Amino acid sequence: MKRRIFLNKAAAAIATAAFPALLFTWPGSAAAQARNHRVEISGFKFTPDRLEVSVGDTITWINRDIAPHTATASDASWDTGELVRDAEASIAVTAGMETSYFCAFHPMMKAQLSVTAPDQ
Repeated sequence: MKRRIFLNKAAAAIATAAFPALLFTWPGSAAAQARNHRVEISGFKFTPDRLEVSVGDTITWINRDIAPHTATASDASWDTGELVRDAEASIAVTAGMETSYFCAFHPMMKAQLSVTAPDQ
C-alpha cells in the first residue's frame, strides 16, 4: 500500500514538473521552431558564407583559426566581439537586423544572412 502511494506521488510530481515545459515547447509554437545555426570560421572564411535564418533563431560562430576574428554587422548594430581560437559567441536573430557582416580584423572576410519572419 505504501509503495502504491509513493508511486502515485512520484508520478504526480513528475507530471507537475513537466507540464510548464510543455507550455513553452508545444508543437507549432515559435519556441519549438527556433533553431541554432553554426558558422565555422576557418581558413579566413565564414562557412557557410550565406545562411538562411528566421526571427527567433540563434546563430553561433566558432573560430577554428589561430588568428582572432569577429562577426560584425556591416552597420555595427551587432557584433560577437573578439573570438580567439576555439571560442564561440551567439547572436539572436531579430526582425530588421543587419544581414551582411564581416570580420573587423580581416575586412575581406564577408558573409550574408537571409532573415525571414517565423511561420505563423
